[in-house]
Amino acid sequence: MIEEKGLNFIEDIIEEDLKNGKYRQIITRFPPEPNGYLHIGHASSICLNFGLTKKYGGYTNLRFDDTNPVTEETEYVDSIKEDVRWLGFEWKNELYASDYFDTLYQFAIDLIKKGLAYVDDSSSEAIAVLKGTPTEPGKNSAYRDRTVQENLELFEQMKNGEFKDGSKTLRAKIDMAHSNMLMRDPVLYRIKHAHHHRTGDKWCIYPMYDFAHGQSDSIEEVTHSVCTLEFVPHRELYDWLIEKLEIFPSKQYEFARRNLTYTITSKRKLLQLVNENHVTGWDDPRMTTISGMRRRGFTPESIRDFCTRIGVAKRENLVDMSLLEYCVREHLNKIAIRRMAVLDPVKLIITNYPADQTEEVYSENNPEAENNGGTRPVIFSGALWIEREDFMEIPAKKWFRLAPGAMVRLKSAYIIKCEECVKDSAGNITAIHCTYIPESKSGNDVSGIRVKGTIHWVSVAHAAKAEVRLYDRLFTIENPAVEDGDFTSHINPASLQVIKAAYIEASLKTAGKGEKFQFIRKGYFTADKDSTPEHLVFNRTVTLKDTWAKESKK
Repeated sequence: MIEEKGLNFIEDIIEEDLKNGKYRQIITRFPPEPNGYLHIGHASSICLNFGLTKKYGGYTNLRFDDTNPVTEETEYVDSIKEDVRWLGFEWKNELYASDYFDTLYQFAIDLIKKGLAYVDDSSSEAIAVLKGTPTEPGKNSAYRDRTVQENLELFEQMKNGEFKDGSKTLRAKIDMAHSNMLMRDPVLYRIKHAHHHRTGDKWCIYPMYDFAHGQSDSIEEVTHSVCTLEFVPHRELYDWLIEKLEIFPSKQYEFARRNLTYTITSKRKLLQLVNENHVTGWDDPRMTTISGMRRRGFTPESIRDFCTRIGVAKRENLVDMSLLEYCVREHLNKIAIRRMAVLDPVKLIITNYPADQTEEVYSENNPEAENNGGTRPVIFSGALWIEREDFMEIPAKKWFRLAPGAMVRLKSAYIIKCEECVKDSAGNITAIHCTYIPESKSGNDVSGIRVKGTIHWVSVAHAAKAEVRLYDRLFTIENPAVEDGDFTSHINPASLQVIKAAYIEASLKTAGKGEKFQFIRKGYFTADKDSTPEHLVFNRTVTLKDTWAKESKK
């Protein structure tokens, strides 16, 4: 159970606004740029924006910030929509900043007419130099005092494609000595002769984010524009533009990012991982993209739970990956069907069980499920696969699994006693010979024998073969984003281990893509999109326990 929490600071603001009658309804927006796939950081923003309007009434728009045609693709638009819906949310309006290009162009003309914007011929390098430093004021551009008429004509010529990329920009005329560097005549429009994924070749000038964002909020009458902390310095420009244009006064509020240990969430760095083939794609299960997490087997419920637990704050911090893994374990424990799978097999022969005999034993599907999950039949025989690690020829202290002379229970079946092991010429164990106690069958045990260990198994003759991909954390250090040098040097070489021939219960042959299971004693797994009836593939979502916590204490 999650403890009842008080209101976060944004909820406090909304409740006060509603109490004072400032707004009739709450309108928020989730405004991703379609230049990559969404990641776990976006999930927090999605849950916050959609959660606020669900709680207080109103609605949330999905608005794509598609103002940079060079980096944006329809593929990213489609993936973003899929991710938002998968997380459990539905937007009222699907909108694009490009929907407003005509309106934004008119807004720019309005600023020029008011003497609040001008066309600058300076290069980007010259503009940067003239901006000054945080301790030194900037200097006015030589083009700052152009007349309104000249600026209108030049801006129209920019729109008409009469100038080359980078040769001119439209800048706001504010104050080159302003304490906020972003208020020192920021660029509002730049020239980009590039094909846009929605508007085609209609435009060759595109608004900057700071100009498109606040004005798009205003057009949609967004009441609470929720951003992350890096946009705090941008708020002053956000308010200035709305005030000077005399349009609906949307308000921006900032909350802190929650960075996750052992991960990267920079889109640029995620793209680098993809392009340099450190991963197989945006949906590689080691990536903290939502599509990657979905493929790995995370559930939307577990991610929403995680976002609720980390909350909303004004100060950034680093959240332990173990919390996210805890959330998915908690949910999968309730919904994942139990099945037996042997990942590192060694053959176990029950010498006193008839070689031509089989029988059905019954094992629980999920004892944690609300309806108790029921049971399933599993075929038992005298030749089984067990985990190699469940046998120790010279047992350690407090060893409760198989060893010469030791007894264990086979899950949902019989108690067995180890008689001997068989080795090849190199000394490797190739088979373990045991006898079984016929009177010890699970559910009808009259043997009177008590054993401390239980191990899982699959019948050799009836098992299916599968490829099992053991995924782990992609990086070896907690915060690869802030380390010196190339962040890729910290990639975990053990982040993926592939088992080509694991043996699994035959019922898993029909596992649907994305179906979730607990492989008993091994972890939680999901059927991968690559899986076919002829070549079964399962991804490990997470281990049963936090193995990294143990490692960190060593």
